Amino acid sequence: MIKKIKKITSDEILEILKEYDQRVVFDKTNIIPDEKELEEKLCKYIDYQNIYTKSVLGIDIYKYSLYGEFEQSLIPFIFKIFLKMTIKLCLKNHRYVFQKYSAENIENYFVDAGDGGYFIFDAPLHSLLFASNFAIVLRTYNSFHLFPKLRKIIGGLSTRYAITYDKIYSFDNNYYGRAIINNARILIKDNLNRCLIDQNVHSWFTINLEGIENLQIITIADIVNIYEFNKYYDISVLNDYPDEIFSRDPSRIYGIINSDILKIGKITSKESELNIYNLHLQACIKLVNDNNESQQKLITISLGNLNTTGI
Repeated sequence: MIKKIKKITSDEILEILKEYDQRVVFDKTNIIPDEKELEEKLCKYIDYQNIYTKSVLGIDIYKYSLYGEFEQSLIPFIFKIFLKMTIKLCLKNHRYVFQKYSAENIENYFVDAGDGGYFIFDAPLHSLLFASNFAIVLRTYNSFHLFPKLRKIIGGLSTRYAITYDKIYSFDNNYYGRAIINNARILIKDNLNRCLIDQNVHSWFTINLEGIENLQIITIADIVNIYEFNKYYDISVLNDYPDEIFSRDPSRIYGIINSDILKIGKITSKESELNIYNLHLQACIKLVNDNNESQQKLITISLGNLNTTGI
């Protein structure tokens, strides 16, 4: 990752509390204390305004609880297979975009939720490419090209996706923040297997690529010119490893061939409202059997769907 995630620890907070508070107070008369000094110290320590924004991709196995108990016990295994295959595809097919990542790095920034989880990346483009490659692996499984006998036992799988862009911090070896909170809320509210993004993700693509609709015509040069990539990434990687989706010339034959976006509603909290958009993206990509490279398959997948019912 380009920018490290802010780490908050119990020990450091306890040290502040030891100096400016008391753990237990049993006075005969209860007195409401003056908290201002403690609050100032905690605000300085947390430094919330300078916590970096990160992109979070949430993936959820749809209706996991409706599978039989035996099938449920196998789904975490197949999800882990999907995860490892997706990481491998991203690191192989998008070496420029994912040059700051390794397989271990991606797994370390994954928050397991049992029937899915949350992936933390620097930018929404990372999340979108990861989701697209995950959808390709899922299609390979559902169409009986990946562990076909196990596919027959478990049955087909369906997923829903959410991408958010907001603050993330680490607390005692786990990850928290508005990006994860909003992502979870979006996934819970969606029951139509879509790929939903928040207004911050929508704004990121508008600022950097003139809109998410442009994904179907942009080139790798457009990706390179995105500020954070242009500043921190090594363009020479593309000399030996061209991107599998973003070519040097605009094309709607291979790679991302269609991209539609529509605002479908908003989610509200006590502090703010967040506009939610439905993303439907189609991508065409060639898959090669690692065990036999003569076996290749051209696959077109849809990330999300066109159902425009609100959230």
